[in-house]
Amino acid sequence: MMGRFKSLAGKQLIYESYDRLLELWGVDKEELDIDTRYGTTHIIISGSRTNPPLLLFHGSGTNSAMDWLTNVQELANYFFIVAVDFFEGAGKSEPNGSYTKEFDLGLWVDDILNALNIYKTNITGISYGGYMTLAYAAKSPDRVNKIVPMSFYLPEKNLKTTLLISRSLIACLPTILNPTEENAMKFLKKITGPNFDISSLHKEFLKQWFYMLKYSRIKKQKEVTRFDNQAISVFRDKALFLIGDCDILAYHPSVIKTYSKYGLKYKVLKNVGHVVHMEQPELINKVFIEFLLK
Repeated sequence: MMGRFKSLAGKQLIYESYDRLLELWGVDKEELDIDTRYGTTHIIISGSRTNPPLLLFHGSGTNSAMDWLTNVQELANYFFIVAVDFFEGAGKSEPNGSYTKEFDLGLWVDDILNALNIYKTNITGISYGGYMTLAYAAKSPDRVNKIVPMSFYLPEKNLKTTLLISRSLIACLPTILNPTEENAMKFLKKITGPNFDISSLHKEFLKQWFYMLKYSRIKKQKEVTRFDNQAISVFRDKALFLIGDCDILAYHPSVIKTYSKYGLKYKVLKNVGHVVHMEQPELINKVFIEFLLK
Protein backbone atom coordinates (compact mmCIF):
# COMPACT_ATOMS: atom_id res chain seq x y z
CA MET A 1 0.00 0.00 0.00
CA MET A 2 1.30 3.44 -0.87
CA GLY A 3 2.14 5.33 2.28
CA ARG A 4 0.28 8.35 3.57
CA PHE A 5 3.39 10.50 3.31
CA LYS A 6 5.60 11.24 0.33
CA SER A 7 8.81 11.10 2.37
CA LEU A 8 10.01 10.39 5.89
CA ALA A 9 11.37 13.94 6.10
CA GLY A 10 7.95 15.33 5.15
CA LYS A 11 6.23 13.11 7.72
CA GLN A 12 8.60 14.41 10.39
CA LEU A 13 7.83 18.03 9.47
CA ILE A 14 4.09 17.34 9.69
CA TYR A 15 4.37 15.56 13.04
CA GLU A 16 6.61 18.24 14.55
CA SER A 17 4.13 20.92 13.44
CA TYR A 18 1.26 18.75 14.76
CA ASP A 19 2.89 18.78 18.20
CA ARG A 20 3.41 22.53 18.11
CA LEU A 21 -0.25 23.05 17.17
CA LEU A 22 -1.33 20.97 20.16
CA GLU A 23 0.63 23.30 22.42
CA LEU A 24 -1.55 26.12 21.08
CA TRP A 25 -4.81 24.40 22.01
CA GLY A 26 -4.75 26.14 25.39
CA VAL A 27 -6.36 23.25 27.30
CA ASP A 28 -5.23 20.20 29.24
CA LYS A 29 -5.15 17.26 26.86
CA GLU A 30 -3.93 13.73 26.44
CA GLU A 31 -2.91 11.84 23.31
CA LEU A 32 -3.84 8.17 23.12
CA ASP A 33 -3.28 5.38 20.59
CA ILE A 34 -6.21 2.96 20.50
CA ASP A 35 -5.88 -0.51 18.98
CA THR A 36 -8.80 -1.09 16.61
CA ARG A 37 -9.50 -3.89 14.15
CA TYR A 38 -8.27 -1.62 11.32
CA GLY A 39 -5.10 -0.30 12.93
CA THR A 40 -3.85 2.06 15.61
CA THR A 41 -6.14 5.09 15.94
CA HIS A 42 -4.65 8.25 17.39
CA ILE A 43 -6.98 10.44 19.45
CA ILE A 44 -6.67 13.61 21.52
CA ILE A 45 -8.90 13.88 24.58
CA SER A 46 -9.69 17.03 26.50
CA GLY A 47 -12.26 18.28 28.98
CA SER A 48 -13.79 16.55 31.97
CA ARG A 49 -14.99 12.96 31.62
CA THR A 50 -18.07 14.04 33.56
CA ASN A 51 -19.13 16.23 30.61
CA PRO A 52 -21.20 14.87 27.70
CA PRO A 53 -18.85 13.27 25.12
CA LEU A 54 -18.27 14.95 21.76
CA LEU A 55 -16.51 13.06 19.00
CA LEU A 56 -14.68 15.27 16.46
CA PHE A 57 -13.89 14.12 12.90
CA HIS A 58 -11.47 16.25 10.87
CA GLY A 59 -11.67 16.93 7.15
CA SER A 60 -10.17 15.02 4.23
CA GLY A 61 -6.36 15.02 4.25
CA THR A 62 -6.04 17.06 7.46
CA ASN A 63 -5.67 16.06 11.11
CA SER A 64 -7.20 16.78 14.51
CA ALA A 65 -4.46 19.09 15.78
CA MET A 66 -5.02 21.65 13.03
CA ASP A 67 -8.75 21.28 12.43
CA TRP A 68 -9.91 21.99 16.00
CA LEU A 69 -7.36 24.63 16.99
CA THR A 70 -9.86 27.51 17.09
CA ASN A 71 -12.68 25.61 18.82
CA VAL A 72 -11.40 23.21 21.43
CA GLN A 73 -10.60 25.71 24.19
CA GLU A 74 -14.25 26.76 24.51
CA LEU A 75 -15.81 23.38 23.74
CA ALA A 76 -13.72 21.60 26.38
CA ASN A 77 -15.59 23.62 29.03
CA TYR A 78 -18.82 21.85 28.09
CA PHE A 79 -17.85 18.49 26.55
CA PHE A 80 -15.51 15.57 26.97
CA ILE A 81 -13.68 16.05 23.67
CA VAL A 82 -12.47 13.07 21.64
CA ALA A 83 -10.68 14.32 18.49
CA VAL A 84 -9.95 11.43 16.13
CA ASP A 85 -7.27 11.18 13.46
CA PHE A 86 -8.66 9.24 10.49
CA PHE A 87 -6.39 6.82 8.61
CA GLU A 88 -6.51 8.81 5.36
CA GLY A 89 -4.92 12.11 6.33
CA ALA A 90 -1.91 13.87 7.79
CA GLY A 91 -2.59 12.59 11.29
CA LYS A 92 -0.97 9.99 13.51
CA SER A 93 -3.28 6.99 13.01
CA GLU A 94 -1.71 3.97 11.32
CA PRO A 95 -3.88 1.52 9.32
CA ASN A 96 -3.17 -2.20 9.17
CA GLY A 97 -3.70 -4.84 6.50
CA SER A 98 -7.38 -5.26 7.36
CA TYR A 99 -8.00 -1.60 6.55
CA THR A 100 -6.59 -2.00 3.06
CA LYS A 101 -8.88 -4.97 2.35
CA GLU A 102 -12.13 -3.83 3.91
CA PHE A 103 -13.28 -1.05 6.17
CA ASP A 104 -16.49 -0.66 8.14
CA LEU A 105 -16.81 2.84 9.61
CA GLY A 106 -19.36 1.70 12.17
CA LEU A 107 -17.16 -1.06 13.57
CA TRP A 108 -14.16 1.27 13.70
CA VAL A 109 -16.00 3.96 15.67
CA ASP A 110 -17.45 1.28 17.93
CA ASP A 111 -13.90 0.17 18.74
CA ILE A 112 -12.93 3.73 19.69
CA LEU A 113 -15.99 4.33 21.86
CA ASN A 114 -15.70 0.94 23.56
CA ALA A 115 -12.05 1.56 24.41
CA LEU A 116 -13.08 4.81 26.13
CA ASN A 117 -16.12 3.27 27.85
CA ILE A 118 -18.44 5.64 26.00
CA TYR A 119 -21.79 4.17 25.04
CA LYS A 120 -23.56 7.22 23.58
CA THR A 121 -21.97 10.35 22.13
CA ASN A 122 -22.49 13.59 20.24
CA ILE A 123 -20.54 13.88 16.99
CA THR A 124 -19.46 16.66 14.69
CA GLY A 125 -17.25 16.64 11.62
CA ILE A 126 -16.05 19.01 8.94
CA SER A 127 -16.07 18.21 5.20
CA TYR A 128 -15.45 14.43 4.84
CA GLY A 129 -15.65 14.31 8.62
CA GLY A 130 -19.22 15.52 8.18
CA TYR A 131 -19.90 12.46 6.04
CA MET A 132 -18.36 10.21 8.71
CA THR A 133 -20.66 11.84 11.26
CA LEU A 134 -23.72 11.06 9.15
CA ALA A 135 -22.62 7.54 8.25
CA TYR A 136 -22.06 6.50 11.85
CA ALA A 137 -25.33 8.04 13.00
CA ALA A 138 -27.15 6.09 10.27
CA LYS A 139 -25.45 2.79 11.15
CA SER A 140 -25.47 3.05 14.95
CA PRO A 141 -28.32 5.40 15.97
CA ASP A 142 -28.52 3.94 19.49
CA ARG A 143 -24.97 5.13 20.18
CA VAL A 144 -25.52 8.69 18.94
CA ASN A 145 -27.17 11.55 20.81
CA LYS A 146 -26.95 14.44 18.34
CA ILE A 147 -24.79 15.32 15.33
CA VAL A 148 -23.61 18.51 13.60
CA PRO A 149 -22.22 17.80 10.11
CA MET A 150 -20.40 20.85 8.70
CA SER A 151 -19.53 21.81 5.12
CA PHE A 152 -20.78 18.59 3.60
CA TYR A 153 -23.76 18.08 1.35
CA LEU A 154 -26.04 15.11 1.84
CA PRO A 155 -24.85 12.46 -0.66
CA GLU A 156 -27.96 11.17 -2.40
CA LYS A 157 -28.18 8.48 -5.02
CA ASN A 158 -28.27 10.79 -8.03
CA LEU A 159 -26.22 12.66 -10.64
CA LYS A 160 -26.15 15.87 -8.57
CA THR A 161 -23.88 14.27 -5.96
CA THR A 162 -21.48 13.10 -8.67
CA LEU A 163 -21.31 16.60 -10.12
CA LEU A 164 -20.64 18.16 -6.70
CA ILE A 165 -17.80 15.70 -6.09
CA SER A 166 -16.34 16.53 -9.51
CA ARG A 167 -16.51 20.27 -8.76
CA SER A 168 -14.58 19.72 -5.52
CA LEU A 169 -11.87 17.73 -7.28
CA ILE A 170 -11.45 20.41 -9.94
CA ALA A 171 -11.03 23.09 -7.26
CA CYS A 172 -8.35 21.04 -5.46
CA LEU A 173 -6.45 19.80 -8.50
CA PRO A 174 -4.08 22.74 -9.18
CA THR A 175 -2.71 22.66 -5.63
CA ILE A 176 -2.45 18.86 -5.55
CA LEU A 177 -0.50 18.86 -8.81
CA ASN A 178 1.80 21.72 -7.78
CA PRO A 179 1.82 22.05 -3.98
CA THR A 180 3.95 25.14 -3.60
CA GLU A 181 3.54 27.40 -0.58
CA GLU A 182 2.01 30.07 -2.81
CA ASN A 183 -0.52 27.65 -4.29
CA ALA A 184 -1.36 26.31 -0.84
CA MET A 185 -2.24 29.80 0.37
CA LYS A 186 -4.20 30.54 -2.81
CA PHE A 187 -6.20 27.37 -2.30
CA LEU A 188 -6.96 28.26 1.33
CA LYS A 189 -8.12 31.69 0.21
CA LYS A 190 -10.26 30.10 -2.49
CA ILE A 191 -12.15 27.87 -0.07
CA THR A 192 -12.79 30.53 2.60
CA GLY A 193 -15.33 33.34 2.54
CA PRO A 194 -14.68 36.72 0.86
CA ASN A 195 -14.35 38.58 4.16
CA PHE A 196 -12.03 36.12 5.85
CA ASP A 197 -8.38 37.10 6.25
CA ILE A 198 -6.31 33.91 6.21
CA SER A 199 -3.41 35.79 7.80
CA SER A 200 -5.55 35.90 10.96
CA LEU A 201 -4.90 32.16 11.33
CA HIS A 202 -1.90 31.24 13.45
CA LYS A 203 1.34 30.92 11.49
CA GLU A 204 1.74 27.34 12.73
CA PHE A 205 -1.63 26.45 11.22
CA LEU A 206 -0.55 27.94 7.89
CA LYS A 207 2.71 25.97 8.09
CA GLN A 208 0.84 22.73 8.79
CA TRP A 209 -1.55 23.47 5.91
CA PHE A 210 1.37 23.78 3.49
CA TYR A 211 3.16 20.70 4.85
CA MET A 212 -0.04 18.68 4.58
CA LEU A 213 -0.55 19.57 0.92
CA LYS A 214 3.11 19.13 0.00
CA TYR A 215 4.13 16.04 1.92
CA SER A 216 1.02 13.91 2.50
CA ARG A 217 -1.08 12.02 0.01
CA ILE A 218 -4.75 12.98 -0.12
CA LYS A 219 -6.36 9.73 -1.21
CA LYS A 220 -9.80 8.82 -2.39
CA GLN A 221 -11.88 8.14 0.69
CA LYS A 222 -12.44 4.54 1.67
CA GLU A 223 -16.20 4.60 1.83
CA VAL A 224 -19.00 6.87 0.60
CA THR A 225 -22.59 5.85 1.18
CA ARG A 226 -25.42 7.47 -0.76
CA PHE A 227 -28.27 8.10 1.69
CA ASP A 228 -31.89 7.39 0.82
CA ASN A 229 -34.98 8.48 2.75
CA GLN A 230 -34.92 5.41 4.98
CA ALA A 231 -31.33 6.08 6.08
CA ILE A 232 -32.01 9.80 6.55
CA SER A 233 -35.01 9.07 8.76
CA VAL A 234 -32.64 7.49 11.29
CA PHE A 235 -30.79 10.75 12.00
CA ARG A 236 -33.31 13.40 10.87
CA ASP A 237 -34.36 14.49 14.35
CA LYS A 238 -30.87 14.51 15.84
CA ALA A 239 -28.96 16.41 13.11
CA LEU A 240 -28.15 20.05 12.44
CA PHE A 241 -26.31 20.84 9.20
CA LEU A 242 -24.02 23.87 8.96
CA ILE A 243 -22.82 25.20 5.61
CA GLY A 244 -21.39 28.47 4.31
CA ASP A 245 -23.01 30.12 1.32
CA CYS A 246 -19.54 30.80 -0.19
CA ASP A 247 -18.33 27.21 0.15
CA ILE A 248 -17.15 26.28 -3.35
CA LEU A 249 -16.58 22.67 -2.30
CA ALA A 250 -19.98 21.92 -0.79
CA TYR A 251 -22.56 24.69 -1.21
CA HIS A 252 -25.10 24.77 -4.02
CA PRO A 253 -28.77 25.84 -4.03
CA SER A 254 -29.69 22.22 -4.74
CA VAL A 255 -28.01 21.22 -1.46
CA ILE A 256 -30.38 23.48 0.48
CA LYS A 257 -33.34 22.07 -1.45
CA THR A 258 -32.24 18.60 -0.42
CA TYR A 259 -32.13 19.59 3.24
CA SER A 260 -35.64 21.00 2.92
CA LYS A 261 -36.95 18.01 0.97
CA TYR A 262 -36.01 15.64 3.76
CA GLY A 263 -37.11 17.96 6.57
CA LEU A 264 -33.58 18.39 7.94
CA LYS A 265 -32.52 21.21 10.26
CA TYR A 266 -29.80 23.44 8.80
CA LYS A 267 -28.14 26.82 9.06
CA VAL A 268 -26.63 28.68 6.09
CA LEU A 269 -23.84 31.01 7.21
CA LYS A 270 -23.56 34.17 5.12
CA ASN A 271 -20.23 35.09 3.47
CA VAL A 272 -18.61 31.98 4.93
CA GLY A 273 -16.65 29.35 3.04
CA HIS A 274 -15.65 25.74 3.63
CA VAL A 275 -13.86 26.01 7.00
CA VAL A 276 -16.88 27.38 8.86
CA HIS A 277 -15.58 26.45 12.31
CA MET A 278 -12.41 28.52 11.80
CA GLU A 279 -14.01 31.43 9.98
CA GLN A 280 -16.72 31.87 12.63
CA PRO A 281 -15.45 29.99 15.72
CA GLU A 282 -17.47 31.93 18.32
CA LEU A 283 -20.71 31.39 16.40
CA ILE A 284 -20.00 27.72 15.69
CA ASN A 285 -19.09 27.01 19.31
CA LYS A 286 -22.31 28.68 20.45
CA VAL A 287 -24.34 26.57 18.01
CA PHE A 288 -22.67 23.39 19.26
CA ILE A 289 -23.33 24.22 22.89
CA GLU A 290 -26.93 25.29 22.39
CA PHE A 291 -27.94 22.46 20.02
CA LEU A 292 -26.06 19.54 21.54
CA LEU A 293 -26.85 20.30 25.17
CA LYS A 294 -30.52 21.28 24.97
